[in-house]
Amino acid sequence: MGAAIASLVLSTLAILLLSLLLRVLVRLIWRPYAITQYFKKQGVDGPGYKFYKGSNEDIKAMKREASGLILDRRSHDVASRVIPHFIKWASQYGNVFLFWFGTNPMLLINDPEMVKHVLANKFGFYSKLDVDPNILALLGKGLVLVEGSEWARHRRIVNPAFTMDKLKMLTGKMADCVRVMLQGWEEQATRSADKQQEVEVSKQFQELTADVISHTAFGSSFSEGKEVFLAQKELQILASANILNIEFPGSRFLPTKKNLCKWKLERRVNNTLMRIIQRRLDSKDSSYGHDLLGLMMEASQKQRGQRMSMYEIVDECKTFFFAGHETTSHLLTWALFLLSTNRDWQEKLRDEVLRECGQQVPDADTLSKLKLVTMVLLETLRLYGPVVQMARKASQDMALGNISVPKGTALIIPIMMIHRSKEIWGPDANEFNPHRFKDGISKAASHPNALLAFSIGPRACIGQNFAMLEAKTVTAMLLQRFSFSLSPDYKHAPIDFLTLQPQHGLPILFTPLHV
Repeated sequence: MGAAIASLVLSTLAILLLSLLLRVLVRLIWRPYAITQYFKKQGVDGPGYKFYKGSNEDIKAMKREASGLILDRRSHDVASRVIPHFIKWASQYGNVFLFWFGTNPMLLINDPEMVKHVLANKFGFYSKLDVDPNILALLGKGLVLVEGSEWARHRRIVNPAFTMDKLKMLTGKMADCVRVMLQGWEEQATRSADKQQEVEVSKQFQELTADVISHTAFGSSFSEGKEVFLAQKELQILASANILNIEFPGSRFLPTKKNLCKWKLERRVNNTLMRIIQRRLDSKDSSYGHDLLGLMMEASQKQRGQRMSMYEIVDECKTFFFAGHETTSHLLTWALFLLSTNRDWQEKLRDEVLRECGQQVPDADTLSKLKLVTMVLLETLRLYGPVVQMARKASQDMALGNISVPKGTALIIPIMMIHRSKEIWGPDANEFNPHRFKDGISKAASHPNALLAFSIGPRACIGQNFAMLEAKTVTAMLLQRFSFSLSPDYKHAPIDFLTLQPQHGLPILFTPLHV
Protein backbone atom coordinates (compact mmCIF):
# COMPACT_ATOMS: atom_id res chain seq x y z
CA MET A 1 0.00 0.00 0.00
CA GLY A 2 2.81 2.40 0.97
CA ALA A 3 4.71 1.62 -2.21
CA ALA A 4 1.60 2.36 -4.30
CA ILE A 5 1.14 5.74 -2.60
CA ALA A 6 4.81 6.59 -3.10
CA SER A 7 4.55 5.64 -6.76
CA LEU A 8 1.45 7.83 -7.17
CA VAL A 9 3.20 10.77 -5.53
CA LEU A 10 6.25 10.36 -7.76
CA SER A 11 4.04 10.10 -10.85
CA THR A 12 2.17 13.25 -9.86
CA LEU A 13 5.42 15.12 -9.29
CA ALA A 14 6.75 13.93 -12.64
CA ILE A 15 3.59 15.15 -14.39
CA LEU A 16 3.82 18.54 -12.63
CA LEU A 17 7.50 18.90 -13.51
CA LEU A 18 6.83 17.93 -17.11
CA SER A 19 3.94 20.43 -17.28
CA LEU A 20 6.19 23.16 -15.83
CA LEU A 21 8.95 22.30 -18.28
CA LEU A 22 6.54 22.49 -21.21
CA ARG A 23 5.27 25.89 -20.06
CA VAL A 24 8.84 27.15 -19.76
CA LEU A 25 9.73 25.86 -23.24
CA VAL A 26 6.61 27.45 -24.72
CA ARG A 27 7.45 30.77 -23.04
CA LEU A 28 11.15 30.77 -23.90
CA ILE A 29 11.17 29.16 -27.35
CA TRP A 30 7.87 28.37 -29.05
CA ARG A 31 5.96 31.62 -28.32
CA PRO A 32 8.77 33.97 -29.50
CA TYR A 33 9.14 31.88 -32.67
CA ALA A 34 5.39 31.88 -33.34
CA ILE A 35 5.02 35.64 -32.75
CA THR A 36 8.03 36.39 -34.95
CA GLN A 37 6.52 34.35 -37.80
CA TYR A 38 3.09 35.92 -37.22
CA PHE A 39 4.49 39.42 -37.75
CA LYS A 40 6.77 38.42 -40.62
CA LYS A 41 3.74 37.21 -42.57
CA GLN A 42 2.42 40.78 -42.21
CA GLY A 43 5.67 42.30 -43.46
CA VAL A 44 6.89 43.31 -39.99
CA ASP A 45 10.48 42.33 -39.26
CA GLY A 46 13.02 43.17 -36.59
CA PRO A 47 16.13 42.00 -34.74
CA GLY A 48 15.90 38.30 -33.99
CA TYR A 49 14.85 36.96 -30.60
CA LYS A 50 17.71 35.67 -28.43
CA PHE A 51 17.01 32.96 -25.89
CA TYR A 52 15.62 34.36 -22.61
CA LYS A 53 17.26 37.81 -22.93
CA GLY A 54 15.58 38.89 -26.18
CA SER A 55 17.08 42.16 -27.46
CA ASN A 56 18.21 43.42 -24.05
CA GLU A 57 21.92 42.70 -24.38
CA ASP A 58 22.05 44.30 -27.84
CA ILE A 59 20.31 47.42 -26.47
CA LYS A 60 22.73 47.62 -23.55
CA ALA A 61 25.75 47.31 -25.86
CA MET A 62 24.52 50.01 -28.24
CA LYS A 63 23.61 52.41 -25.42
CA ARG A 64 26.96 51.78 -23.72
CA GLU A 65 28.84 52.62 -26.92
CA ALA A 66 26.71 55.70 -27.61
CA SER A 67 27.20 57.04 -24.07
CA GLY A 68 30.84 57.83 -24.94
CA LEU A 69 29.91 60.20 -27.77
CA ILE A 70 30.19 63.97 -27.32
CA LEU A 71 28.05 65.85 -29.85
CA ASP A 72 28.40 69.27 -31.45
CA ARG A 73 26.69 71.65 -29.02
CA ARG A 74 24.74 73.25 -31.87
CA SER A 75 23.40 69.91 -33.09
CA HIS A 76 19.98 68.75 -31.96
CA ASP A 77 20.16 65.46 -33.87
CA VAL A 78 20.71 63.58 -30.61
CA ALA A 79 18.55 60.49 -31.15
CA SER A 80 21.51 58.37 -32.30
CA ARG A 81 23.07 58.94 -28.87
CA VAL A 82 19.97 58.57 -26.72
CA ILE A 83 18.13 55.75 -28.54
CA PRO A 84 20.79 54.23 -30.83
CA HIS A 85 19.00 50.86 -30.99
CA PHE A 86 15.79 52.40 -32.34
CA ILE A 87 17.69 54.46 -34.92
CA LYS A 88 19.64 51.43 -36.15
CA TRP A 89 16.63 49.11 -36.31
CA ALA A 90 14.40 51.72 -37.96
CA SER A 91 17.01 52.14 -40.72
CA GLN A 92 17.01 48.36 -41.22
CA TYR A 93 13.34 47.44 -40.74
CA GLY A 94 11.30 50.60 -41.27
CA ASN A 95 8.88 52.65 -39.13
CA VAL A 96 7.24 49.57 -37.57
CA PHE A 97 9.37 46.73 -36.29
CA LEU A 98 9.41 43.95 -33.68
CA PHE A 99 12.01 43.59 -30.93
CA TRP A 100 12.10 41.81 -27.58
CA PHE A 101 12.35 42.73 -23.91
CA GLY A 102 13.38 39.35 -22.57
CA THR A 103 10.59 37.06 -23.76
CA ASN A 104 8.10 39.91 -24.18
CA PRO A 105 7.36 41.11 -27.74
CA MET A 106 7.67 44.86 -28.37
CA LEU A 107 6.24 46.51 -31.47
CA LEU A 108 7.70 49.96 -32.20
CA ILE A 109 5.21 52.25 -33.97
CA ASN A 110 6.80 55.38 -35.44
CA ASP A 111 3.63 56.73 -37.03
CA PRO A 112 1.50 59.52 -35.48
CA GLU A 113 -1.80 58.14 -36.76
CA MET A 114 -1.10 54.74 -35.17
CA VAL A 115 -0.02 56.51 -31.99
CA LYS A 116 -3.23 58.54 -31.94
CA HIS A 117 -5.25 55.31 -32.34
CA VAL A 118 -3.49 53.83 -29.28
CA LEU A 119 -3.41 56.86 -26.96
CA ALA A 120 -6.85 58.27 -27.80
CA ASN A 121 -8.61 54.95 -27.20
CA LYS A 122 -11.23 55.32 -24.42
CA PHE A 123 -12.21 51.67 -24.04
CA GLY A 124 -9.16 50.21 -22.30
CA PHE A 125 -7.96 48.26 -25.34
CA TYR A 126 -4.41 49.56 -24.77
CA SER A 127 -3.39 49.36 -21.14
CA LYS A 128 -0.20 50.31 -19.32
CA LEU A 129 2.57 47.70 -19.19
CA ASP A 130 3.19 45.61 -16.09
CA VAL A 131 5.29 47.87 -13.90
CA ASP A 132 8.88 47.12 -12.97
CA PRO A 133 9.09 46.91 -9.12
CA ASN A 134 11.76 49.63 -9.05
CA ILE A 135 9.53 52.02 -11.02
CA LEU A 136 6.59 51.13 -8.77
CA ALA A 137 8.65 51.97 -5.68
CA LEU A 138 9.55 55.31 -7.24
CA LEU A 139 6.17 56.41 -8.62
CA GLY A 140 3.64 54.51 -6.53
CA LYS A 141 0.50 53.12 -8.09
CA GLY A 142 -1.07 56.52 -8.58
CA LEU A 143 -2.86 58.12 -11.51
CA VAL A 144 -0.05 57.33 -13.97
CA LEU A 145 -0.20 53.57 -13.39
CA VAL A 146 -3.73 52.59 -12.29
CA GLU A 147 -6.16 51.21 -14.87
CA GLY A 148 -9.87 50.98 -15.68
CA SER A 149 -12.45 52.04 -13.11
CA GLU A 150 -9.69 52.67 -10.53
CA TRP A 151 -8.08 55.18 -12.89
CA ALA A 152 -11.46 56.92 -13.42
CA ARG A 153 -11.98 57.15 -9.63
CA HIS A 154 -8.46 58.53 -9.03
CA ARG A 155 -8.85 61.02 -11.87
CA ARG A 156 -12.14 62.37 -10.45
CA ILE A 157 -10.51 62.90 -7.07
CA VAL A 158 -7.19 64.36 -8.26
CA ASN A 159 -8.54 66.53 -11.09
CA PRO A 160 -9.93 69.41 -8.93
CA ALA A 161 -6.43 70.10 -7.58
CA PHE A 162 -5.16 70.78 -11.11
CA THR A 163 -7.79 73.16 -12.44
CA MET A 164 -6.34 76.41 -13.75
CA ASP A 165 -8.09 78.48 -11.07
CA LYS A 166 -6.44 76.40 -8.32
CA LEU A 167 -3.03 76.49 -10.04
CA LYS A 168 -3.12 80.27 -10.37
CA MET A 169 -3.21 80.45 -6.58
CA LEU A 170 0.15 78.65 -6.46
CA THR A 171 2.15 81.00 -8.70
CA GLY A 172 3.09 83.21 -5.74
CA LYS A 173 4.70 80.27 -3.95
CA MET A 174 6.48 79.27 -7.15
CA ALA A 175 7.86 82.81 -7.56
CA ASP A 176 9.04 82.93 -3.93
CA CYS A 177 11.12 79.78 -4.44
CA VAL A 178 12.60 81.15 -7.69
CA ARG A 179 13.44 84.51 -6.08
CA VAL A 180 15.49 82.85 -3.32
CA MET A 181 17.52 80.87 -5.89
CA LEU A 182 18.15 83.87 -8.16
CA GLN A 183 19.15 86.16 -5.29
CA GLY A 184 21.80 83.61 -4.34
CA TRP A 185 23.18 83.65 -7.89
CA GLU A 186 23.22 87.46 -7.95
CA GLU A 187 25.10 87.68 -4.67
CA GLN A 188 27.72 85.20 -5.84
CA ALA A 189 28.14 87.01 -9.18
CA THR A 190 28.59 90.44 -7.59
CA ARG A 191 31.38 89.05 -5.37
CA SER A 192 33.31 87.61 -8.34
CA ALA A 193 35.97 89.63 -10.18
CA ASP A 194 34.31 89.35 -13.61
CA LYS A 195 30.76 89.82 -12.24
CA GLN A 196 29.76 86.42 -13.58
CA GLN A 197 28.62 83.25 -11.88
CA GLU A 198 28.91 79.76 -13.38
CA VAL A 199 26.03 77.54 -12.29
CA GLU A 200 25.42 73.87 -13.02
CA VAL A 201 21.75 74.47 -13.73
CA SER A 202 20.66 70.85 -14.14
CA LYS A 203 21.28 70.16 -10.46
CA GLN A 204 20.02 73.60 -9.37
CA PHE A 205 16.76 73.22 -11.28
CA GLN A 206 16.14 69.80 -9.78
CA GLU A 207 16.54 71.32 -6.32
CA LEU A 208 14.37 74.30 -7.27
CA THR A 209 11.49 72.25 -8.68
CA ALA A 210 11.66 69.93 -5.67
CA ASP A 211 11.41 73.05 -3.49
CA VAL A 212 8.44 74.30 -5.54
CA ILE A 213 6.58 71.00 -5.41
CA SER A 214 7.36 70.69 -1.68
CA HIS A 215 5.77 74.09 -1.01
CA THR A 216 2.87 73.80 -3.43
CA ALA A 217 2.05 70.15 -2.66
CA PHE A 218 2.79 69.98 1.07
CA GLY A 219 2.59 73.57 2.25
CA SER A 220 4.02 73.94 5.74
CA SER A 221 5.44 70.40 5.53
CA PHE A 222 7.78 71.36 2.68
CA SER A 223 10.93 70.40 4.62
CA GLU A 224 9.61 66.84 4.91
CA GLY A 225 8.74 66.99 1.23
CA LYS A 226 12.43 67.51 0.55
CA GLU A 227 13.12 64.21 2.33
CA VAL A 228 10.87 62.55 -0.24
CA PHE A 229 12.86 64.23 -3.03
CA LEU A 230 16.18 62.86 -1.76
CA ALA A 231 14.86 59.33 -1.33
CA GLN A 232 13.22 59.37 -4.77
CA LYS A 233 16.50 60.46 -6.39
CA GLU A 234 18.16 57.35 -4.97
CA LEU A 235 15.24 55.18 -6.14
CA GLN A 236 15.60 56.73 -9.61
CA ILE A 237 19.26 55.70 -9.74
CA LEU A 238 18.28 52.14 -8.79
CA ALA A 239 15.47 51.99 -11.33
CA SER A 240 17.56 53.40 -14.18
CA ALA A 241 20.51 51.11 -13.50
CA ASN A 242 18.33 47.99 -13.59
CA ILE A 243 15.73 48.85 -16.22
CA LEU A 244 17.22 46.54 -18.89
CA ASN A 245 18.05 43.68 -16.54
CA ILE A 246 16.02 40.47 -16.81
CA GLU A 247 15.20 39.18 -13.34
CA PHE A 248 14.30 35.62 -12.42
CA PRO A 249 10.70 35.09 -11.25
CA GLY A 250 10.44 35.82 -7.54
CA SER A 251 13.80 37.59 -7.31
CA ARG A 252 12.06 40.80 -6.24
CA PHE A 253 11.27 39.13 -2.89
CA LEU A 254 14.84 38.02 -2.10
CA PRO A 255 16.84 40.04 0.48
CA THR A 256 19.54 41.07 -2.00
CA LYS A 257 21.60 44.22 -1.47
CA LYS A 258 19.62 46.02 -4.18
CA ASN A 259 16.23 44.95 -2.77
CA LEU A 260 17.21 45.85 0.80
CA CYS A 261 18.24 49.32 -0.38
CA LYS A 262 15.00 49.73 -2.35
CA TRP A 263 12.84 48.60 0.58
CA LYS A 264 14.63 51.00 2.94
CA LEU A 265 14.13 53.97 0.59
CA GLU A 266 10.52 53.00 -0.06
CA ARG A 267 9.80 52.87 3.69
CA ARG A 268 11.39 56.28 4.09
CA VAL A 269 9.17 57.81 1.40
CA ASN A 270 6.02 56.06 2.69
CA ASN A 271 6.61 56.96 6.33
CA THR A 272 7.31 60.61 5.54
CA LEU A 273 4.20 60.98 3.41
CA MET A 274 1.98 59.10 5.89
CA ARG A 275 3.21 61.38 8.66
CA ILE A 276 2.24 64.48 6.65
CA ILE A 277 -1.17 63.05 5.69
CA GLN A 278 -1.97 61.86 9.19
CA ARG A 279 -1.36 65.35 10.60
CA ARG A 280 -3.90 66.72 8.11
CA LEU A 281 -6.43 64.05 9.10
CA ASP A 282 -5.91 64.80 12.81
CA SER A 283 -6.18 68.57 12.30
CA LYS A 284 -9.25 70.32 13.64
CA ASP A 285 -9.18 72.92 10.85
CA SER A 286 -12.24 73.23 8.66
CA SER A 287 -10.21 72.33 5.55
CA TYR A 288 -7.17 70.21 4.77
CA GLY A 289 -5.27 73.20 3.34
CA HIS A 290 -5.01 74.93 -0.02
CA ASP A 291 -1.93 73.10 -1.30
CA LEU A 292 -2.21 70.20 -3.75
CA LEU A 293 -2.36 67.59 -0.98
CA GLY A 294 -5.10 69.46 0.85
CA LEU A 295 -7.16 69.94 -2.31
CA MET A 296 -6.82 66.24 -3.16
CA MET A 297 -7.80 65.13 0.35
CA GLU A 298 -10.80 67.46 0.35
CA ALA A 299 -11.95 66.13 -3.04
CA SER A 300 -11.53 62.58 -1.76
CA GLN A 301 -13.81 63.27 1.19
CA LYS A 302 -16.52 64.58 -1.15
CA GLN A 303 -16.54 61.41 -3.29
CA ARG A 304 -19.29 59.54 -1.47
CA GLY A 305 -18.38 55.85 -1.20
CA GLN A 306 -15.24 56.34 -3.30
CA ARG A 307 -12.79 57.93 -0.91
CA MET A 308 -9.09 57.25 -1.25
CA SER A 309 -7.37 55.17 1.39
CA MET A 310 -4.26 56.43 3.16
CA TYR A 311 -2.12 54.20 0.91
CA GLU A 312 -3.77 55.51 -2.26
CA ILE A 313 -3.14 59.12 -1.21
CA VAL A 314 0.49 58.22 -0.47
CA ASP A 315 0.86 56.74 -3.96
CA GLU A 316 -0.68 59.84 -5.58
CA CYS A 317 1.76 62.00 -3.60
CA LYS A 318 4.67 59.91 -4.88
CA THR A 319 3.43 60.28 -8.44
CA PHE A 320 2.92 64.01 -8.55
CA PHE A 321 6.00 64.70 -6.41
CA PHE A 322 8.33 62.84 -8.78
CA ALA A 323 6.57 63.89 -11.99
CA GLY A 324 6.10 67.43 -10.69
CA HIS A 325 9.76 68.16 -10.14
CA GLU A 326 11.61 65.75 -12.43
CA THR A 327 10.00 66.62 -15.75
CA THR A 328 9.84 70.40 -15.16
CA SER A 329 13.46 70.61 -14.03
CA HIS A 330 14.67 69.06 -17.28
CA LEU A 331 12.35 71.19 -19.38
CA LEU A 332 13.97 74.25 -17.75
CA THR A 333 17.48 72.80 -18.17
CA TRP A 334 17.10 72.22 -21.90
CA ALA A 335 15.27 75.54 -22.41
CA LEU A 336 18.28 77.36 -20.95
CA PHE A 337 20.62 75.31 -23.11
CA LEU A 338 18.68 76.37 -26.22
CA LEU A 339 18.48 80.03 -25.16
CA SER A 340 22.22 80.01 -24.40
CA THR A 341 23.07 78.72 -27.87
CA ASN A 342 20.48 80.96 -29.59
CA ARG A 343 21.20 84.37 -28.10
CA ASP A 344 18.89 86.13 -30.57
CA TRP A 345 15.96 84.21 -29.10
CA GLN A 346 17.14 85.01 -25.59
CA GLU A 347 16.92 88.71 -26.45
CA LYS A 348 13.50 88.32 -28.08
CA LEU A 349 12.15 86.62 -24.96
CA ARG A 350 13.70 89.20 -22.63
CA ASP A 351 12.09 92.02 -24.63
CA GLU A 352 8.72 90.28 -24.38
CA VAL A 353 9.04 89.67 -20.63
CA LEU A 354 10.08 93.27 -19.92
CA ARG A 355 7.28 94.58 -22.14
CA GLU A 356 4.59 92.49 -20.40
CA CYS A 357 5.96 92.26 -16.85
CA GLY A 358 8.53 95.00 -16.43
CA GLN A 359 10.53 94.14 -13.31
CA GLN A 360 7.45 92.90 -11.46
CA VAL A 361 7.07 89.26 -10.42
CA PRO A 362 4.78 87.77 -13.09
CA ASP A 363 1.39 86.41 -12.08
CA ALA A 364 -0.63 83.78 -13.94
CA ASP A 365 -2.50 86.34 -16.08
CA THR A 366 0.73 88.05 -17.14
CA LEU A 367 2.37 84.71 -17.93
CA SER A 368 -0.48 83.87 -20.30
CA LYS A 369 0.58 86.86 -22.45
CA LEU A 370 4.12 85.55 -23.00
CA LYS A 371 3.58 84.03 -26.44
CA LEU A 372 7.25 83.80 -27.43
CA VAL A 373 8.16 82.17 -24.10
CA THR A 374 5.44 79.58 -24.71
CA MET A 375 6.71 78.92 -28.24
CA VAL A 376 10.27 78.36 -26.98
CA LEU A 377 9.11 76.00 -24.22
CA LEU A 378 7.05 73.98 -26.73
CA GLU A 379 10.03 73.76 -29.09
CA THR A 380 12.15 72.65 -26.12
CA LEU A 381 9.63 69.90 -25.37
CA ARG A 382 9.81 68.82 -29.01
CA LEU A 383 13.61 68.67 -29.22
CA TYR A 384 14.45 67.70 -25.63
CA GLY A 385 11.23 66.46 -24.04
CA PRO A 386 11.82 64.79 -20.66
CA VAL A 387 10.07 61.56 -21.71
CA VAL A 388 11.87 59.74 -24.54
CA GLN A 389 9.32 56.99 -25.14
CA MET A 390 5.95 55.68 -23.97
CA ALA A 391 4.55 52.17 -23.90
CA ARG A 392 1.14 50.51 -23.97
CA LYS A 393 0.00 46.89 -24.23
CA ALA A 394 -2.74 45.34 -26.35
CA SER A 395 -5.24 43.97 -23.82
CA GLN A 396 -6.83 41.84 -26.56
CA ASP A 397 -6.16 41.01 -30.21
CA MET A 398 -6.26 44.36 -32.03
CA ALA A 399 -6.07 45.78 -35.55
CA LEU A 400 -3.65 48.71 -35.69
CA GLY A 401 -3.64 50.25 -39.14
CA ASN A 402 -3.08 47.30 -41.46
CA ILE A 403 -1.32 45.25 -38.78
CA SER A 404 -2.92 42.62 -36.55
CA VAL A 405 -1.48 42.84 -33.05
CA PRO A 406 -1.88 39.81 -30.77
CA LYS A 407 -2.97 40.21 -27.16
CA GLY A 408 -0.15 40.99 -24.75
CA THR A 409 2.12 42.68 -27.32
CA ALA A 410 3.72 45.87 -26.02
CA LEU A 411 3.48 48.94 -28.25
CA ILE A 412 6.46 51.27 -27.98
CA ILE A 413 5.94 54.91 -28.97
CA PRO A 414 9.35 56.53 -29.72
CA ILE A 415 8.55 60.14 -28.85
CA MET A 416 12.06 61.37 -29.67
CA MET A 417 11.89 59.86 -33.17
CA ILE A 418 8.41 61.21 -33.90
CA HIS A 419 9.47 64.67 -32.69
CA ARG A 420 12.35 64.63 -35.19
CA SER A 421 10.57 63.18 -38.21
CA LYS A 422 11.18 65.34 -41.29
CA GLU A 423 8.03 63.91 -42.87
CA ILE A 424 6.01 65.32 -39.95
CA TRP A 425 7.89 68.49 -38.96
CA GLY A 426 9.55 69.46 -42.25
CA PRO A 427 13.18 69.56 -43.43
CA ASP A 428 14.22 71.63 -40.38
CA ALA A 429 13.00 68.98 -37.91
CA ASN A 430 16.45 68.80 -36.25
CA GLU A 431 16.73 72.58 -35.92
CA PHE A 432 15.58 74.95 -33.18
CA ASN A 433 12.67 76.89 -34.68
CA PRO A 434 10.06 78.10 -32.14
CA HIS A 435 8.17 79.90 -34.93
CA ARG A 436 6.66 76.55 -35.93
CA PHE A 437 4.34 76.94 -32.88
CA LYS A 438 3.18 80.48 -33.69
CA ASP A 439 -0.31 79.19 -34.61
CA GLY A 440 -0.52 76.66 -31.79
CA ILE A 441 0.37 73.00 -31.31
CA SER A 442 -2.14 71.46 -33.70
CA LYS A 443 -0.82 73.47 -36.69
CA ALA A 444 2.90 73.13 -35.95
CA ALA A 445 3.31 69.89 -37.92
CA SER A 446 1.64 67.91 -40.68
CA HIS A 447 -0.22 65.87 -38.03
CA PRO A 448 -2.19 67.70 -35.28
CA ASN A 449 -1.11 65.20 -32.59
CA ALA A 450 2.59 65.09 -33.41
CA LEU A 451 3.71 66.78 -30.16
CA LEU A 452 3.60 64.03 -27.53
CA ALA A 453 5.52 65.60 -24.64
CA PHE A 454 2.48 65.44 -22.34
CA SER A 455 0.85 62.52 -24.22
CA ILE A 456 -2.60 62.87 -25.79
CA GLY A 457 -6.05 61.40 -25.25
CA PRO A 458 -7.87 60.65 -21.99
CA ARG A 459 -4.62 59.85 -20.16
CA ALA A 460 -2.74 62.99 -21.15
CA CYS A 461 -0.63 64.38 -18.30
CA ILE A 462 -2.88 65.99 -15.70
CA GLY A 463 0.00 68.18 -14.52
CA GLN A 464 0.88 69.82 -17.84
CA ASN A 465 -0.63 73.20 -16.86
CA PHE A 466 1.29 73.09 -13.57
CA ALA A 467 4.55 72.31 -15.43
CA MET A 468 4.07 75.07 -18.02
CA LEU A 469 3.08 77.62 -15.39
CA GLU A 470 6.19 76.84 -13.35
CA ALA A 471 8.48 76.81 -16.40
CA LYS A 472 7.15 80.20 -17.57
CA THR A 473 7.58 81.68 -14.08
CA VAL A 474 11.22 80.56 -13.82
CA THR A 475 12.07 81.60 -17.40
CA ALA A 476 10.50 85.05 -17.05
CA MET A 477 12.20 85.80 -13.72
CA LEU A 478 15.56 84.62 -15.06
CA LEU A 479 15.31 86.83 -18.12
CA GLN A 480 14.44 89.85 -15.95
CA ARG A 481 17.63 89.48 -13.90
CA PHE A 482 20.33 87.81 -16.04
CA SER A 483 21.85 87.38 -19.44
CA PHE A 484 23.46 83.98 -19.83
CA SER A 485 25.66 81.89 -22.09
CA LEU A 486 26.95 78.34 -22.29
CA SER A 487 30.11 77.58 -20.34
CA PRO A 488 33.12 76.48 -22.45
CA ASP A 489 33.23 73.38 -20.23
CA TYR A 490 29.83 72.09 -21.39
CA LYS A 491 29.82 68.70 -23.12
CA HIS A 492 26.73 68.04 -25.25
CA ALA A 493 25.74 64.54 -24.20
CA PRO A 494 21.99 64.01 -23.61
CA ILE A 495 21.16 60.69 -21.95
CA ASP A 496 17.97 58.83 -21.03
CA PHE A 497 18.05 58.40 -17.25
CA LEU A 498 14.31 57.65 -17.01
CA THR A 499 14.08 61.28 -18.14
CA LEU A 500 16.26 63.06 -20.72
CA GLN A 501 19.18 64.74 -18.95
CA PRO A 502 22.61 66.21 -19.78
CA GLN A 503 24.99 63.37 -18.88
CA HIS A 504 27.73 65.76 -17.74
CA GLY A 505 25.50 68.50 -16.38
CA LEU A 506 24.79 71.93 -17.89
CA PRO A 507 27.17 74.71 -16.70
CA ILE A 508 25.84 78.17 -17.61
CA LEU A 509 27.55 81.55 -17.16
CA PHE A 510 25.14 84.12 -15.66
CA THR A 511 25.72 87.89 -15.76
CA PRO A 512 23.36 90.02 -13.61
CA LEU A 513 21.62 92.80 -15.55
CA HIS A 514 21.22 95.08 -12.53
CA VAL A 515 24.29 95.38 -10.30
